[in-house]
Amino acid sequence: MPNQVDQSWELSDANASAPNPMSVTYREYDTDASFSQAVLASEIALAITYNGLNQAVMMVSPSNIEDFIRGFSVSNDIVEDINEIYDIRLSHFDQACQADVQISNRAFWALKNHRRQLAGTSGCGLCGVEALEQALPLLNILESAPLPPAEHFRGLRERIEEAQIMGKSSGALHAALYFDTNGSAVLCREDIGRHNALDKLIGAMLQAQIDTHCGFVVVTSRCSLELIHKAVRAKFGTLVSLSAPTALTVRWALKHRLNLIHVPHRNAPRIYSPI
Repeated sequence: MPNQVDQSWELSDANASAPNPMSVTYREYDTDASFSQAVLASEIALAITYNGLNQAVMMVSPSNIEDFIRGFSVSNDIVEDINEIYDIRLSHFDQACQADVQISNRAFWALKNHRRQLAGTSGCGLCGVEALEQALPLLNILESAPLPPAEHFRGLRERIEEAQIMGKSSGALHAALYFDTNGSAVLCREDIGRHNALDKLIGAMLQAQIDTHCGFVVVTSRCSLELIHKAVRAKFGTLVSLSAPTALTVRWALKHRLNLIHVPHRNAPRIYSPI
């Protein structure tokens, strides 16, 4: 399986379908201030159905929606891989989008069975057990991956800023990026939600048949436990965050053999897993 794609095409294509940021009027907190225009990030409500079954409604940035659907489906354990996604049909409305997703019979049966379990435990005092299983799921242990060379982190924040096209124009957007084995930024996905940005990146990497175990992924947001879940399910080798992880996040990265690196703003990168 290839582990690299053409960088120039992917970085430009990543935002080719992105909507223009919205321009809104504001004035500064001064009675004599004149009105000005500000460019702000866009967001819409996205409703997802699987084989006609309503699954989720969430607020997302209206770009790379199909990447998000693929990544969300894999990282939330709805499908085992994107080959179980047969079709994605999007219906666009003024401030919303409906995604009708067709998945395999195996995945749909598992999804319906899981929903029945949720319904069955909601009134019997066991709903807390189900909630804990979702928060602390049983995940497969990854194969260990080599750590990226130290030089791949030099000027990392500046390279992220160059790749984050929408964020530069409007702000208020998280980003998730894939860097290949040469340390080059190949893919960038942005969203108002940090989970959504990572799901979009996962979907784009799987669609491009990139070996997720090679290279490294960077998230510009706080590295929460949910992002570790998604990284392990997507079989990442290395996850890099620009914000410090929590102690529990480090424990889970160590347990599942996920390389976890924090790149502080002014200090050298810190390796939390492996140690």
